[in-house]
Amino acid sequence: MKIIDVHNHFYPQNYLREIERDSRAASLSQGPGGERRIHYAGDYSVLDEAHVNPAKRIEDLERSGVDMQVLSLTVPGVHSEEPRRGIDLARTTNEGLAEVCREHPERFRALATLPTQAPDAAARELERAVRELGLSGAMIFSNLGGLPLDDRRFDPIYAAASELGVPLLIHPIAPPSLDNLTDDLRLVALLGFPFEMTLAAARLILGGTLDRFPDLILIMGQLAGALPMLAERIGRGLEIYPELAGRLEQPLDHYLRRLYYDTVPYGAIGTPLTYQIAGPERILLASDHPHQIGSLDRCMDVINAMDVSEDEKRLMLGGNAARLFGIAD
Repeated sequence: MKIIDVHNHFYPQNYLREIERDSRAASLSQGPGGERRIHYAGDYSVLDEAHVNPAKRIEDLERSGVDMQVLSLTVPGVHSEEPRRGIDLARTTNEGLAEVCREHPERFRALATLPTQAPDAAARELERAVRELGLSGAMIFSNLGGLPLDDRRFDPIYAAASELGVPLLIHPIAPPSLDNLTDDLRLVALLGFPFEMTLAAARLILGGTLDRFPDLILIMGQLAGALPMLAERIGRGLEIYPELAGRLEQPLDHYLRRLYYDTVPYGAIGTPLTYQIAGPERILLASDHPHQIGSLDRCMDVINAMDVSEDEKRLMLGGNAARLFGIAD
């Protein structure tokens, strides 16, 4: 069985060159220690060599014992650019990701980047990325220009993903309001991202997106934030609040078990709790490599330490991802 990491990040060189040339959403700088940084609203990422160099990533994989990664871009993405610029930048990025996968097919698959500020164009780019470039789905963010994911303007994206039968990985981004989440304490990364994932998951369920698209495959990044911890409270709200009465076609448990959850930040509390509410068939190994907060070397530890069967561990470490992404053992 292959061990497969589904949440990690890569910046194609052509994307970074284009950001340096022309971007309203991102900028590159040099940090006090000489490290390169990519800045975006409310936060920044330090560019590790493995963010840009496939050979370094393969060294990291060999050291860690992880066999494959499903690559994706990450913040700032392309969705905050002007629509035409975002469309062009998404195409460039996806071609860069596809090139890495073609050069290292035993190591990498990739998720497309989409210009979600132009949903119809994003749906077309998803189809192109899957059918022409061989990418394995797409990554979108937890809010899209401040709009929640259940907004029907994004239905063309969900329709395309459903028709293609490919997953969408939902990745956190800075909340629309950054009050009290300034970057001096890195609170966007520490608190803003989990809050965003919790809201995104709740809205996708309560807003009816999963009912409208019964074949839609969603992977919730970062264990869907606090959703596993708050599931009982959401269930109580469905019982008592008239605004929620009759909203869902199925019991809440149905939706919780329909979503997939990646194990960033692979915590000793979060992963076992998610196992309890969703089962081993819905958990996917993730590292957030090579971000500062990620760890490829430690990402398997919590799953390996869980008091579950070896068969269930194998599902979470790679079997579920192999099934989703069509990866042969």
